[in-house]
Amino acid sequence: MANRRRILIVGASRGLGLGLAKEYLARGWDVVATARNETGEAALAVLAGETSGTLSVERLDISRPDQVAALHARLADGRLDVLFVNAGIAGDPDEPVEAVATDEFQRVMTTNALAPLRLVASFWTLVKDKGTIAVMSSDMASVGGNNGGGWEVYRASKAALNQLMRSFTARHAADGRTYLLMSPGWVRTDMGGGNAPLDVATSVCGIADTIAQREGSGGLHFVNCLNKPIRW
Repeated sequence: MANRRRILIVGASRGLGLGLAKEYLARGWDVVATARNETGEAALAVLAGETSGTLSVERLDISRPDQVAALHARLADGRLDVLFVNAGIAGDPDEPVEAVATDEFQRVMTTNALAPLRLVASFWTLVKDKGTIAVMSSDMASVGGNNGGGWEVYRASKAALNQLMRSFTARHAADGRTYLLMSPGWVRTDMGGGNAPLDVATSVCGIADTIAQREGSGGLHFVNCLNKPIRW
């Protein structure tokens, strides 16, 4: 249908990404969802069988520039209302930075900060002029809020992501698109653990509502799933 809206969710095979795919399908959107491997594709195939919405599944490792370019080429004939970059990794939350191997540090920083910005830079022109580009950040990116330590490389990677998004949007200050750095809250996922106060369905519903409420506002916003501004 010509009036159906379209979202690309990068990193949608489990947890919050899979929850977002379910939420947007339930809202009647066309969803393009990426998975890094066959296991992720299988999870999305199950979702496709459970919904009457339109779901297409694409293979993508966000840290592979060749795969990013290939996906861009496959989607270049269409336009997106929303691009949501969810892909990311946690690393070892208990390992202090001085003990982290250099290649592991590089892996986390590349996956969580460099690769998302490369993808945004590649795909932003596929997003409609008043569309939205959202990237999953975290409360743990906050420098002032880091009172408990832990998750050191993950925290650093998300802080770098926020700074890089700030730089990207500064270079595109006249752009009519809306850019969102989003915190999902503390959610019961593999990363968040069983004691987290939010379930996936609640978080992703709030994320989708926040994207809808911020639509057309332009500029860069740091917000959480309750649509509240965040101090980074």
